[in-house]
Amino acid sequence: MTPRDTAAQLSPNQLEKQRQIVEAAQLVLARDGLAGCTVRAIAEAGPLTKSAIHYYFADLDDLVDRAIAGHIRNFVTRIREAAAEHEDPRERFWAGVEAYLDIFQNTPGAALLWFDYWIDASRKGRLESVAATQSECVGIFAELLAAIPVDHPEGRAGTLYSYLLGTIVQQTVQPRPFDEIKAQVATICPIDAR
Repeated sequence: MTPRDTAAQLSPNQLEKQRQIVEAAQLVLARDGLAGCTVRAIAEAGPLTKSAIHYYFADLDDLVDRAIAGHIRNFVTRIREAAAEHEDPRERFWAGVEAYLDIFQNTPGAALLWFDYWIDASRKGRLESVAATQSECVGIFAELLAAIPVDHPEGRAGTLYSYLLGTIVQQTVQPRPFDEIKAQVATICPIDAR
């Protein structure tokens, strides 16, 4: 049994090596996208060799899943931080929506990576990984909506998330001002759009 088989049996040193590999994969994914995320590129971006990467990860898909999960945690943290700058629950919600859109607008390639990953993972049957990323994103909006409060925050958050996914694609082709998007979001999540 190798370290990649169970995290419960890993030493602190081995866990640190796995973390370093995941961090290097995150860098490669952000820089080169899914197509450029190879074991060779990850080894070049991090402190460990290709053989160490193969030792700690059963396959590249597992490593990519973990790296994407890390990106999503960072993404949700950025949304949460933007919302936390406001006391009013409505302002917190709008700050979260705006932060979501800003992240994609200010991070070239993020939308393509996001969609490439979902398509690739779905084709390979790794639907749990895709569902987990979506659940985290829907979850932050459900939290923000529940604090307002609105009826059915989870359902509205899911609808909002679907709308925002389409919006990030549209924003790459034809950017629209946030006030215009805000007016449309207010129809999905009927709150005071102040």
